[in-house]
Amino acid sequence: MAHLVLLGDSTFDNGAYTGGGPAVIAQVRTRMPVGWRATLAAVDGSTIASVATQLARLPADADRLVLSIGGNDVLRHADLLERPVSRSAQAVAMIGHAARGFEAAYRAMLPPFLQLDRRMAICTIYSGNFSDADFQRVASVALSPFNDAIIRIGVEHGLTIIDLRLVCNEPADYANPIEPSSIGGAKIAGAIIRAVTEDGTWSRSARIIG
Repeated sequence: MAHLVLLGDSTFDNGAYTGGGPAVIAQVRTRMPVGWRATLAAVDGSTIASVATQLARLPADADRLVLSIGGNDVLRHADLLERPVSRSAQAVAMIGHAARGFEAAYRAMLPPFLQLDRRMAICTIYSGNFSDADFQRVASVALSPFNDAIIRIGVEHGLTIIDLRLVCNEPADYANPIEPSSIGGAKIAGAIIRAVTEDGTWSRSARIIG
């Protein structure tokens, strides 16, 4: 019997944002193969620096780990989109610097999870649903180097990667600009189940689920 654990932030711990609708963990449980279990260890508001504390709550029999972390870290750099620059190269350089710091932190965070020698998938950061169309386009572009870092790390370690930009791609998928609704949660749950049940998922050969 497999035991799936969801780790990370409010991408999975979205119950406070669904207006009474089912959260991601509930929707995962309705889709699991017979005999499987699922535990929510993710905590709303978690960051790359704090997610390690979730390992202390990891059930001893967990053998399927899915991690979604980093969105709150990227939000801390949102002010970069408003800073005045005299040349576009300066904006690119600032975002690049932030993304390099993000990648270093993500790399430093991951080994304790991998050292458990358990099957694992990681998630990119979705693009959100901002009411200002111009801001949405700029934010999606600025997010790319952070997601590139996640994908690069996943490929290096042969992990399954759930690209949430492909999963949550409609306004209805969001309860607010940055949190998944029950509709989006259902799509996330479906991607999680595909990631942990399809043949070859745990072969140590990287692949992307969308």
